[in-house]
Amino acid sequence: MLRPLLLVPALLILATPVLAADVTCEGAFGADSSLERLNELYGKENVVTGEVPGPEGTTAIATTVFPNDPAKTLRFGWWDEEGLRELSYVELPPGTGIAGLLDGMTVKQVEALNGEPFTMTGFWWDYGGYAGFQSGKLADIPGGCYISVSFEPAENAPDGLDVEPVSGDREVPSSEPLLEKLNVRVVALSIGYPFPGMEDEGVDEATLVEDTRG
Repeated sequence: MLRPLLLVPALLILATPVLAADVTCEGAFGADSSLERLNELYGKENVVTGEVPGPEGTTAIATTVFPNDPAKTLRFGWWDEEGLRELSYVELPPGTGIAGLLDGMTVKQVEALNGEPFTMTGFWWDYGGYAGFQSGKLADIPGGCYISVSFEPAENAPDGLDVEPVSGDREVPSSEPLLEKLNVRVVALSIGYPFPGMEDEGVDEATLVEDTRG
């Protein structure tokens, strides 16, 4: 059974099952990854497959590596949930980056890495604070994957501050001054791949995300 990507949903080269500081879209994190590859790299005793929670009360089948060690936990979602292959997404653990992105970065720092502005979703709902990259340096990384960044405000909104422009189901430009006032920072990174066969159909990431929200 094929199921849609449930996370906006963001790859290590692993000659050994050790996390790198900055990862790439190859090896265990390539589009052709599989449960067998994860078992080989990490050891079957460190790899668990089962239902995991998704947004808005949904669940999905995913494979979790190092499930009992939050500092190392990786979660792999599959387009083919029965065959546990055709990689859909990977959630990266804290401290693991990609293309220079790291937890704790500000919006301005991410904008500088990308070389141009980008957009994210508004905050305080199930899909809040997610950003992908349709253009810029972060939109074109080797391996064919795309990056998803989750942002959250690091501070409570000051009394009287109108946060409506960055709230709910809306697109928020990275140039929005409220993002700096709220000290918005990266809290999670993941990578993903298009549904098999869509790579050459000219479907951009924004369209893919909208389709997978259901």
